[in-house]
Amino acid sequence: MSHGVALRMCLGREMEVFYLPAYSPDLNPDEDLNGDVKQAVTAKPLARSKGQLKQAVVNHMRSLSRRPERIRSFFRHPQFRYAA
Repeated sequence: MSHGVALRMCLGREMEVFYLPAYSPDLNPDEDLNGDVKQAVTAKPLARSKGQLKQAVVNHMRSLSRRPERIRSFFRHPQFRYAA
């Protein structure tokens, strides 16, 4: 959907439009998560297969699920307040 079409859909309604940059990894919480996963997986012995790599990622994601404060930290940037 084009920017203009989306804007016209919002006009006259009780909607707030947030303009996000086309690509800005520093404002994207999943980039922080990706970096965290990469750091954790590469800190361990190298995976020798896709299965081992997948298991390492799954294990790290499970460990993150038990650390809600760590997950919240990915959203602490002031620009992410719109999502809260």
